[in-house]
Amino acid sequence: MTNSNIATSSAVDLAAKIQAKELSAVELLDMYLDRIERLNGPINAVVTLDADRARANAIAADQETVRGNSRGPLHGLPITIKDAIEVAGVRSTGGAIELTNHVPNHDAPSVAKLKAAGAIVFGKTNVPRWSGEPQTFNDIFGTTNNPWATDCTPSGSSGGAAAAVAAGFTSFEVGTDIGGSVRMPAHCCGVFGLKPSYGVISQRGYLDRIGGGTTDVDINVFGPIARSIDDIDVLLTVLGGPPPEQQLGWNLQLPAARFSEAKGLRIGIWFEQAGMPIDTQVLALLHTAAEQLRAAGALVDVAHPAVDFDEQNSIFFQLIGAAISPSLPDELAHAMAGSHRDWLTAQQRRTELQAIWADWFTEYDILLCPVWPTPAFAHSQAGDFITRTVEILGEPHPQTVLVQWPGLIGLMNLPSVSAPIGRTRENLPVGMQIVAPLLRDRDAIAVARILSDINGGYTPPPGF
Repeated sequence: MTNSNIATSSAVDLAAKIQAKELSAVELLDMYLDRIERLNGPINAVVTLDADRARANAIAADQETVRGNSRGPLHGLPITIKDAIEVAGVRSTGGAIELTNHVPNHDAPSVAKLKAAGAIVFGKTNVPRWSGEPQTFNDIFGTTNNPWATDCTPSGSSGGAAAAVAAGFTSFEVGTDIGGSVRMPAHCCGVFGLKPSYGVISQRGYLDRIGGGTTDVDINVFGPIARSIDDIDVLLTVLGGPPPEQQLGWNLQLPAARFSEAKGLRIGIWFEQAGMPIDTQVLALLHTAAEQLRAAGALVDVAHPAVDFDEQNSIFFQLIGAAISPSLPDELAHAMAGSHRDWLTAQQRRTELQAIWADWFTEYDILLCPVWPTPAFAHSQAGDFITRTVEILGEPHPQTVLVQWPGLIGLMNLPSVSAPIGRTRENLPVGMQIVAPLLRDRDAIAVARILSDINGGYTPPPGF
């Protein structure tokens, strides 16, 4: 097996090789550092390295392996972490110039869990300022490019994370997702990303503003990004659980998946929506994936919860505006946040909508829907997110359309896997959201696994 094949293997396979002494943690770390030195320049996914400390930790991990010890399922795996997540002793900026030299003195709980399971953090990946863009660029580190097409965005805000995973610069990654920031980059880079049920993985240590990371943010989650759906499954187990101060009173017991094959699965598809443009190639690939599941025995209907798409997105934009308002200038922050009464009214309606979704999921196991209405597009950085446009079907549309399908699901706190389903004629990846009922995260993972077995899942970008 070549170094390139090893570097782009699944984390599960890499961990097994380390455990079997076929590969050392030091060898894998050096392999990733070499690939970053040679290949990261045009991509600019990895923006900070902590190589010396990582090598010392890798040496220690290898010594434990020789003694027959293992710290856990991630033993010896070198990883990068999204730059919006705190890592002790490593520059962590959130993409904001205000935190250019910020070095946390503690790990985010999720990072601590990864380390406890044996992972070795050796670097950070690029993000937009305060993770507030569906593209990835900032004034500190510049622009991250898509490894499938360097003139295109990898999306955001976990764009550096997904690009690094796709390019084989890291064993896996952890991103954050408040408006699709795990699912959208996974779609654009051809990898797997999980937005878990809200609250399943601690989001403490999230740098979305100065002084951020000490409280939970509405809608926001942390989620793994990986080259294999089996990696996602393992990482959900490692990362899941309450924040440290709540561990005394409860623990997480997510149910196992209810199925392991497509036969008999009840699947609804929601691929088209009035007023929402969608690229013809993206739509065709979505239907192909649905037909693959039907051919494997699933019962597939054009069906979705009886909710109003525009109303749900209106509430999403209202609540996400409130959630991100602390990172904004005062005048704009007050306008975006609204009053507490406004928030309570929206929360009441959200609860009513959640009941509609829960009722629909008594008849259906899974909902399939788009991640983005387009493949990755050429970098577009003039103006701001509100004023920028994206071309779909030859027409310009506000870039806010990019977050509407992810926002539809995020507002409901539901688990969703973004799984690769193919590529366009231009060889750009396309993903699909696989949505399950609340806390049925492993059902979404199971369907992604079924689909991956059919269509092959992740493929390395050319040259990587």
